Amino acid sequence: MAKSLSGLWLKAFKQASRVQQTQSRRLIKSLLPTAPKKRAAPSVVSLAVRAAAPAGRQTPARTSAASLSKSGSAGSWKKSYFTWAGDPGAAGRRMMYALYLPDAPSAASRPLVVMLHGCQQTADEFAAATRMNALADRHGFAVLYPQQSAGADRHRCWHWYKRLSQQGEGDVSLIAAMVTQVQAKHGLDTSRTYVAGLSAGAGLAALLALNYPERFAAVGLHSAPVFGTADSAMAGYGAMQHGSAVHEAAARSFVAATPSLAVKAGMPVMLIHGDNDPVVRRLNLHQLTQQFRLVNAGAITSAMPERKKYPARAGGKSPRHAWQSITYYAGRKPQVVSCEVAGLGHAWSGGDGHIAFSDHEGPNASLMLWSFFARHRRQPA
Repeated sequence: MAKSLSGLWLKAFKQASRVQQTQSRRLIKSLLPTAPKKRAAPSVVSLAVRAAAPAGRQTPARTSAASLSKSGSAGSWKKSYFTWAGDPGAAGRRMMYALYLPDAPSAASRPLVVMLHGCQQTADEFAAATRMNALADRHGFAVLYPQQSAGADRHRCWHWYKRLSQQGEGDVSLIAAMVTQVQAKHGLDTSRTYVAGLSAGAGLAALLALNYPERFAAVGLHSAPVFGTADSAMAGYGAMQHGSAVHEAAARSFVAATPSLAVKAGMPVMLIHGDNDPVVRRLNLHQLTQQFRLVNAGAITSAMPERKKYPARAGGKSPRHAWQSITYYAGRKPQVVSCEVAGLGHAWSGGDGHIAFSDHEGPNASLMLWSFFARHRRQPA
């Protein structure tokens, strides 16, 4: 009898183990956003172009992400590799990056915007989706696109949920060192360095800014999860779907561990999130706003935030979702800006709609972020 019971228990244990493994695989897979199967609906202009094309003549095929990343931009687009032998978590790591430098001469050192792509994206695709290079041409800043390797993560996800990353090591320290090298090599303005990201890239951008506040003047987070509350992929998934009950305690821990965050400057942030995002739920936006209010408590001078609403704009050259913002000021400068976009899913707002994880309808997230960044400068310690 004992033998038969042992056999039944072992059989049940194996079956439960298989079920748990299957659920774990599904859970980790669900961390990854799913690219839309259908392209964005063609605009009235593109339909008119197709209708006007001569009979028997095909319209030009859609260009690749690599060429799109340079389209409309007259500057220099170069790729290089950076090897970091600093902390143990990133020792010997080799990471590819793309750097965009406007062609127009500049009398002063250029600012730098660091852009971190989301899962299943490359530097080329992220540059094309956000159209940040064309914006850099108009405003004279450089853009750096670190690219996660498929060897480090098969889906090119940044590991924002790992304790190593939250402690400022691994990819975080590697990219911080990469930024320093690129600035020195190209004579960029170290007081005007900014970092932004989408989804997992936004999760890592927050950790870069919070662990190296002396290097970044402001941060922009698009569709970002709360920071400092996870220690595994499964916990990260939980935060993405449900936020965290300890988000405020996590923010206080970062401030306590990084004294420079508690000084008057804090860390200026712009948060952008769609209210229809199924991958990173909008609760994360509200909790991130609370987290950065704590991070910037020493800088915020407005007891009550400024609230604004912007109506939707259908059709025309620049269609736009309705959206609303909440802004906390430090004097006359916006310090914490939280923007919620109606109807936007897990995609870059106002980007190139032909590319996955990018919505052609505004507001233009790239322009919003640069306009916010341009108002901030990090004074040397």
